[in-house]
Amino acid sequence: MINCLIIDDEQPAINIIQDYIKEIGFLKLVGTTTNPIEGLSMINTGAIDLVFSDIHMPYLTGTDLAKACNGKSKIIFTTAHDKYAIESFEMDIIDYLLKPIPFPRFLKAVQKAKTIIESHTPLKLNGNKSNEEYILVRGNTKGTYIKVELKEIEYIEATGNYLCVICNNRKIIAHNKMSSIQNLLPEQQFIRVHKSFIINISQISSISGNSIKLKNNVTTPILIGSTYKDSFLKIMRNRLADN
Repeated sequence: MINCLIIDDEQPAINIIQDYIKEIGFLKLVGTTTNPIEGLSMINTGAIDLVFSDIHMPYLTGTDLAKACNGKSKIIFTTAHDKYAIESFEMDIIDYLLKPIPFPRFLKAVQKAKTIIESHTPLKLNGNKSNEEYILVRGNTKGTYIKVELKEIEYIEATGNYLCVICNNRKIIAHNKMSSIQNLLPEQQFIRVHKSFIINISQISSISGNSIKLKNNVTTPILIGSTYKDSFLKIMRNRLADN
């Protein structure tokens, strides 16, 4: 889990980033402030992995803040001004997001941050370094996240206001958006075949017309949606053994 802090002298801007963070399973918001000096104090505790900081703020600018935190936290600038872009990258800032920030652009930035942060903080399980790939999904209880290993996922189904993640030996209810989950999954392993279904390609048993049968779900085929059919068939053709 990546602990995040938002620093911006405008509360509406904080609210937008706060809502975005709620949709990302691997981010945890631990604080917000409109006072950059207070934000620097929070960074100095050593408990903040990633900071979303505005640049134009009273008393302490975002660039001043980045220099003062001295590498204790990774930083993504969120600003309405683009004139500091070159300077920010020279300061080794992870990304530079221009307001108004679209969610896909935000997601791209935090995935980059995740890669950088985790490369310096390897996950260990039972004392041994783990190479297992996984995602974290939001559980039923606020602030609860469930770890799901990618190799266990058979398919994901959108049902009303939540998702069902169907695994080899369990069914997980996830309170995430379909698009958020899809962006976390490796494209070479998972593909969206319908507005309500993402499947693990390795779990396909057979394809017939517009339907897919999975190994452990042989009685209920999954339909291929017209919007997703071309991209799905293109991937499948690359794996076709045709004499």
